[in-house]
Amino acid sequence: METGAHNKSDLRFRLDPEAKALIAIVTPGPSSQNIDEAWLREELVAQGYGALRYLPRAAIPLLANYNSGTAVEVKIAECIDATLHVEVSPDRLEAYLDIHAAEGGAPVSTADVMAALTELGIGDGVLPEAIAAAIAAGTAKRQVIARGLPPAHGRDGWMESLIPEVRNRSPRVDETGHTDYRDLGEIPVVHAGADLMLCHPPTEGKPGLTLFGEEISAKPGKEVKFAANLPGTAIAPDKPNLLQAAINGQPVIVLGGMMVETIFRINSVNTASGNIDFDGSVVIKGDIDAGMTVRASGDIEVGGVVEMATLEAGGSIVIKGGVMGGLGRKTTVEHRIRCAGCFNATYAQQARIDAGDSIFIDDMAMQCEFTAINHIHVGNKRRGHVIGGHLQATFSITAKVFGSPNRVRTHCEIGVNPLMHKQMLEVAKSRDGQETQLLEITKLLDFSRKNPGKLRPEMIDKARATMTALLASIATLREEQEVLAKKIELSQQSRVDVQQTLHEGVEVRMGKLCYRAVGEHGPCSVGLGETGLELLPLEVAK
Repeated sequence: METGAHNKSDLRFRLDPEAKALIAIVTPGPSSQNIDEAWLREELVAQGYGALRYLPRAAIPLLANYNSGTAVEVKIAECIDATLHVEVSPDRLEAYLDIHAAEGGAPVSTADVMAALTELGIGDGVLPEAIAAAIAAGTAKRQVIARGLPPAHGRDGWMESLIPEVRNRSPRVDETGHTDYRDLGEIPVVHAGADLMLCHPPTEGKPGLTLFGEEISAKPGKEVKFAANLPGTAIAPDKPNLLQAAINGQPVIVLGGMMVETIFRINSVNTASGNIDFDGSVVIKGDIDAGMTVRASGDIEVGGVVEMATLEAGGSIVIKGGVMGGLGRKTTVEHRIRCAGCFNATYAQQARIDAGDSIFIDDMAMQCEFTAINHIHVGNKRRGHVIGGHLQATFSITAKVFGSPNRVRTHCEIGVNPLMHKQMLEVAKSRDGQETQLLEITKLLDFSRKNPGKLRPEMIDKARATMTALLASIATLREEQEVLAKKIELSQQSRVDVQQTLHEGVEVRMGKLCYRAVGEHGPCSVGLGETGLELLPLEVAK
């Protein structure tokens, strides 16, 4: 194709197919006008040569000769064919395609891609649709065009609870670190011989294949077994994977299975009944009078009201009525309520309550001291007022109303619980010690392989058994570290969530940071912002 420059025939273009080059031919006439590079590039596009690779350095002598009236022939652009490159992933399970687009030259074809795959020895797992999409686009960057069959690793053995509703005291944390509000309700009861839990075996998995037909071994799942000592239970005589109740009592999920706790039932706790100290769970139909003490290794359930009494539970505490504590009163004995799990009550007044998990109050908390490792939630179906007192939780404190119109001082403290850091250090120290021990055993076994007969067989067997136990223990500690690290990370996002009203007189602290409410506010949150603890929209925390 030939064309004139400007409005004259003093610049023509000639495409040389063999050289794959575009030649600019300058034959300036007496009335030629000066041209610049911008005009030249526009002319190349207008004449259908815009896709070719333009040569800027060639434009300099071309323009100089044209503007000076000197005839010349210059290669101004090149036809560049598209190129492709196929790369195989290190695990030999995927092939990636890169296509550098053509610049006026031949595009990559499906045949070109298939030839590249064949040259690598790849025949199976080709993805025709992915290749067609890359060809149509004319360019590609790490486009997967062939995929092998990855191994399906075996599933670890798992334990299935056969009881519809059962208390759970095994360590747990969800992805957000939150515990949903739940009414623990009545203590469930099973009878001797009842099926409790089924232990499912691991699966072997299915091997995979690389793009080159090589088999990839699948990792078998890990076996899980019931813990050696699960009180109140027994393995079924004819089914070694079935756990059954050996006694009547409350089923409780624990690490390694389920146990059955005996239940002590009583109408009320007063001077007539005496204090209670029971290895199991305690159900009290009525009230607990002032000055009394109830201790249980399991759960405590109270149908009535708890006055100035002491309650300690290794599980959770549920009080269907409320709690009347002794804070601010002149008493000779300190009364408090402690539990390792969750605490639930309808209301609490002047009560000191510590929970290893979370505290849930349905109606009102007035002048109380609450400490919860995870959350404090006041208000479910009722008023949800927090008036006065001191509330401390790691992740969140939630209520409908904080404080009161008469500016009662109400303190809330959120953020990392110092016990978490201490526990993290203890777990890390224990893991370091076990990993050091594992290293020594590994050296011993390596010595036995290189020096057959030097060590007694029983010593080698013992070392292998110890190594297996250490590996399992280290894996457990690693999981504990991950859970704790997640909790510490989430604690930086802790909030005080106000669902209805925040009154003046409420103070929120996170470490050395402090926020004091001034005036009255509607639904909002208090949490870390750009300048420290700030008042935030409630939806930010949700």
